[in-house]
Amino acid sequence: MPNLLVVENVSKSYGNFTALNNVSLEIPKGSIFGLLGPNGAGKTTLIRIINQITYPDSGRVIFDNAPLNQKHIQSIGYLPEERGLYKSMKVGEQALYLAQLKGMSKAQAKEKLHYWFDRLDIGHWWDKKIQELSKGMAQKIQFVVTVLHEPELLIFDEPFSGFDPINANLIKDEILRLNQQGTTIIFSTHRMESVEELCDQIALINRSNKILDGKLVDIKRSFKSGTYEIGIHCENQSELEQQLAQKFSVSPGEFKSFDGASSLRVKLNDKDSPNDLLHYLTSLGMVSHFVEVVPTVNEIFIEFVKDNVNG
Repeated sequence: MPNLLVVENVSKSYGNFTALNNVSLEIPKGSIFGLLGPNGAGKTTLIRIINQITYPDSGRVIFDNAPLNQKHIQSIGYLPEERGLYKSMKVGEQALYLAQLKGMSKAQAKEKLHYWFDRLDIGHWWDKKIQELSKGMAQKIQFVVTVLHEPELLIFDEPFSGFDPINANLIKDEILRLNQQGTTIIFSTHRMESVEELCDQIALINRSNKILDGKLVDIKRSFKSGTYEIGIHCENQSELEQQLAQKFSVSPGEFKSFDGASSLRVKLNDKDSPNDLLHYLTSLGMVSHFVEVVPTVNEIFIEFVKDNVNG
């Protein structure tokens, strides 16, 4: 898949502080790319460089096979974590103004705005002032003005902040729909469950350096350890654990059994396959639960950042 955005060896410092250190990324067209990292890692600096709010000290950014330049601003939509709406302006008036800044005519902007306001059921907000809206309501307006000009690249920084679960799910569905229509998305968040749901690829930045990068499914696969959560019905649990421990590494399970089954976590030896384990378990009792333990993005994030700090 061709790349829409390529970051090549980008570095940026502010005085003696290094915000980015030789960071490189490739973001394929049509992907949802998770840009992750703890606070102060350098994510916001990189986003600001992509938006040409600031510029790198060294390295370069390529947008659709051309060096990033001013004309690309119209091809990018950016929803910052710190929202930037004018509180005393009316919603419709402000949305029209911001749309025209992105190169849309007033007539075109009004047509698109009515489409989005109807879609999100917020048409009755048109004459309200931003200061009259809740944080979540204002966030919907910010989302609309970000996507209105149908950019090739959308950058969302904590897009679900301020939303209740229903509206967060609504915006998530809209992000997925835009992606299915071909929009490339950079998604920065601390909500790792959203990364699991949305992202195809991720990069993890810590202390100004990229420390992890790749397809999410490949990264999760590389962190697997051959461990399985099992639920098994048997008459004597201690005897069961003793028998299993003769062949495998056994520890208490972390899932909750609702049918009275013994909950265990079993790690395979190099010579054993999942089928070997399952076959052995069925000889000991009735298996009601058998699931491979695959680390979550949150677990990978914590482990990798912690190792990077300790290293």
